[in-house]
Amino acid sequence: MEVEKFSGSSYTGSKKFSQQDVPLANASGFGAAADDYMERGIDLNEQLIRNKPATFFMRVSGSSMVNAGIFDGDIVIVDRSIKPVNGKIVIAVIDGEMLIRRYEKTLNRLRLVPETNKLSPIDVGEFMDFKIWGVVMYAIRSLA
Repeated sequence: MEVEKFSGSSYTGSKKFSQQDVPLANASGFGAAADDYMERGIDLNEQLIRNKPATFFMRVSGSSMVNAGIFDGDIVIVDRSIKPVNGKIVIAVIDGEMLIRRYEKTLNRLRLVPETNKLSPIDVGEFMDFKIWGVVMYAIRSLA
């Protein structure tokens, strides 16, 4: 990789001058009015993470949520500070096994429902070692 050395203006006075010919400028005065409306770059941390200390990323393994658009190898962003409610996708641990499922709670029953026809829902019993690790907020997939 070649590094350019800047020692002064590169304008030679010809009419072939272009903006790329001046790698460095010493400007003074007021900025352009359009600078007030200039947007900064997109920060994915700002856009996708609400509560940084309570958020973690996790790679999905398996096909239990394919009908929800979460596939094997996808990365999910999980927020532990969000309370699970009906219909949300959660990361749960049942008897030491980590699962990603849709949370479904009624008056007297709690179920973890997969989004595929190949698996059946799991009824969570009172004697099971059960914990919710967090609510899935986003899924990220590589297209390349």
